[in-house]
Amino acid sequence: METTMSVRHFLDLNDAGGDALAAMLNDAQDRKAARASWPKGKADADRPLADHVLAMIFEKSSTRTRASFDMAMRQLGGSAMVMEGGSMQLGRGESIADTARVLSRMVDAIMIRTDDHAKIEEMARHASVPVINGLTDRSHPCQIVADLLTIIEQGKALPGLELAWFGDGNNVLHSVLEAAGIFKFNVRIATPAGFEPDMTFVEAARGEGATVTLTQDAQAAARDADVIVTDTWVSMGQENVENKLGAMQPYRVDDALMALAKPDADFLHCLPAHVGDEVTQSVIEGPQSCVFDEAENRIHAQKSVLLWAFGKL
Repeated sequence: METTMSVRHFLDLNDAGGDALAAMLNDAQDRKAARASWPKGKADADRPLADHVLAMIFEKSSTRTRASFDMAMRQLGGSAMVMEGGSMQLGRGESIADTARVLSRMVDAIMIRTDDHAKIEEMARHASVPVINGLTDRSHPCQIVADLLTIIEQGKALPGLELAWFGDGNNVLHSVLEAAGIFKFNVRIATPAGFEPDMTFVEAARGEGATVTLTQDAQAAARDADVIVTDTWVSMGQENVENKLGAMQPYRVDDALMALAKPDADFLHCLPAHVGDEVTQSVIEGPQSCVFDEAENRIHAQKSVLLWAFGKL
């Protein structure tokens, strides 16, 4: 979604498309390798975003998104400012449209982490600088760029990959499905009845050639999978928590479930994890877990997202 030909917004993975995402992943690998053992605050040698400023708007709590975008801008030679929704005029009734127009005159790009996806779409409609989705209730594309980078680092090719998802059919899964359609990998989704993902994402992935299987059988989904993925069962602000937690119990990722996957299968979780709920301690701390590589890769992935948004990739 772009307001003009000269402004690149990253609201979902399809805004960039396959060629651009492949370029982002290659760039992320190269930049990560080039700065190995450097101090984390040292800028990349080329400082491609020198003098650029990113405004980061948070209407939801954040650890990884906040830290990784801040560090991404520092490493690219730019800077970032944190703006909490509750302390902005946005939190007191100023329109998203006016916020977008004002910030567009003060900063070079806007990242927003919010609830309703319609908010970020409105922000993009009225902004004259790139707008990046740091998370909405609908999708989490920046997380998935980091996940794909992690999978590639583990020596796995994306086309034909068998990825198994367990638990809630949430915003992260929606972006996984979008990636599956772009990179032609397959997704097996094990969820309790009533917690499936939005079927528009399922059908879109299938339409692009991905095999997407929905099942209530966790063991069947795990069998011979290349990657096992889960996420917190209860997202921020959700209600009817007890009923949901009860329904999710059969979808906990434990050693028995991991044993059904391929011997070299990787475990991913975007964090924060509720150990004992969606995943056991032995799995998240085990040899197949890549969750902390995945978390670190948010920096490297977001650097490449930013460069793409600025037309430098």
